[in-house]
Amino acid sequence: MIAPAVVGGVLLAGPLVALLVRAPWGELGGLLAGPVVLPALGLSFGTAFASTVVCVVLGVPLAAVLAGSDGWPRLLTRVARAVVATPLVLPPVVGGIALLLLLSRTGLLGRPLFAAFGITIPFTTAAVVIAQAFVGLPFLVLSVEGALRGVDPRFAVAAATLGASPWATFLRVTLPLAAPGLAAGAVLSFARALGEFGATITFAGSLPGVTETLPVAAYIALTDDPGSAIAIAVVLVVVALAVLLALRERWLTGLRA
Repeated sequence: MIAPAVVGGVLLAGPLVALLVRAPWGELGGLLAGPVVLPALGLSFGTAFASTVVCVVLGVPLAAVLAGSDGWPRLLTRVARAVVATPLVLPPVVGGIALLLLLSRTGLLGRPLFAAFGITIPFTTAAVVIAQAFVGLPFLVLSVEGALRGVDPRFAVAAATLGASPWATFLRVTLPLAAPGLAAGAVLSFARALGEFGATITFAGSLPGVTETLPVAAYIALTDDPGSAIAIAVVLVVVALAVLLALRERWLTGLRA
């Protein structure tokens, strides 16, 4: 089994090694501060942070509902979890098309929003945040759900016997005990949002300073400015490795659950 294992390791590590070997390390600082990378860098980190906040605000309640779904019909539970996990396996471009069909001027929700308030979402910075939240939300929900399922219910029962309301029990007892899972899910959502490409370019486009995130800028620069493209790729790889090394196997617990 050694030979195929070595081939698999080369397939996984080889591209990363090639990227690090070919990276223009001496020029990296100038490239990152250049007119191509710097605006995309600021936009990406800003939108990734905003989408992570959206994931936390929406994902924690969703995870709590799923964690308490033991009394639901089995089919309903499976469908709910499948819907939550779908963005993990859905081609990102398909996700972008689906977002367009939902939120464009002729979309299911976009049409009434445009007719009533004149709101246009696609090809704006808000569209970037929505696309990133769409692909990042499953990581937070699955991680938090696994953490909530691991909390000993006796703590909540004890809080209830002392007069705490269900809402207070969740906020002051259950959620703090699940905080490591919440932190892991938030970091994973942030990293996934930072690297999102397909849904973003389909739903938000590639307007410099408005919707051109790091992955989009790298794709565009690959032909005319390969040095900048490699510099962006190095940044994204470093962030991804840092996240995985920091979290180690904590996030796997949520995915297994």
